[in-house]
Formats: sequence, structure tokens, C-alpha cells
Amino acid sequence: MTMIGYALVSTQDQDLNGQLAALKGAGASTVFKEKVSGVKGDRPQLAKLMKTLQPGDVVIVAKLDRLGRSTRELLNLLHQIDEAGAAFKSLGDPLFDTTTSQGRLLSTMLAAFASFERDLIRERTGEGRKRAMAAGVHFGPKFKLSDYQRAEALKRRAAGEESLAAIGQSYGVSAATISRLAGP
Repeated sequence: MTMIGYALVSTQDQDLNGQLAALKGAGASTVFKEKVSGVKGDRPQLAKLMKTLQPGDVVIVAKLDRLGRSTRELLNLLHQIDEAGAAFKSLGDPLFDTTTSQGRLLSTMLAAFASFERDLIRERTGEGRKRAMAAGVHFGPKFKLSDYQRAEALKRRAAGEESLAAIGQSYGVSAATISRLAGP
């Protein structure tokens, strides 16, 4: 079992020494460290740590917020750690220790709450989308032609007046746009 530490400070002016001492004191043989805003998705040292994980490893951090700044990000990282066959431990938050039954229970409960929240959001957005569609809101990209231009182009196309390319060129759109007007 290899203890792998991760230390993070948000600005270049902050010091990693306190976290490094705590992680080394807890038995971390390797510590990945970064000085980057935690809200940034691009944390190269964290990505490198995740790639090196082996079954049986334990990722340790000084405090939970050093690993993830949002519940979603934290749960995603805990899932990745678990998928690698590794465990997670937060020195400052003893309940977050997936090497114990209580820690695994807490992680599972958090994941269940996050899943419930995603389902509620999906339901609310679905209902909102249905109401908007019933009110005549168009979803997807904006039409390149006005209703009048579409009707006029369809008339010209039906009359065999010009080629699709010529009709499209007169409106500043492609022949494919004109061909899609009639539908399938």
C-alpha cells in the first residue's frame, strides 16, 4: 500500500509547507503539489497523480477542499480513485477515509444525494422545456432565413425556377440549407 499525497494552494503567495509536513507525517511517500486556483479544471499534478494510481494505493490530502472545490468535482475524483482500486483519506476530515466502513458509507451517501440532485434538475429542465415548446419557443440553432424567406425559397424551388445553389446564393446560404427547407 503506497500513500500518495496531494497538496494544493490557490495562489503563488501561499505556502505548501504545512500541508507537506502533514502529508509526510501521515506516511506519504510521494506528494504531488501545485500552486493553482482550485476552481480551475486544469490541474496537471492532480491529473498525473490520478494516472499513477494502483490498486491498494491511498490518496491523502491535508483537508478535503484541497482535492475538490465542489461536491460534483469531489465525487467524480473519489469515483476515479475507487475505480483505480485505491482509497482516499483526508487528514483534516476524519469521516472522509474510504479505507474505513464509515468513510465508504459517507461517500456512498454523498453520491446518492448528488444523483438525486441531478435527477431533480433533469426533471425541472424537462418540464421547463415542455412549457417553452408549448409556448412556441424554437430550440436549436437560429434559423438563417426568416419565415418569409423560407416560404419564398420553397415556392421558387417548387416552381423549378433555379438550382438549389442559385436559390441559396440569393439568400446568402448554402444549397444544403435550401434542400433542408422541404424536410425529409
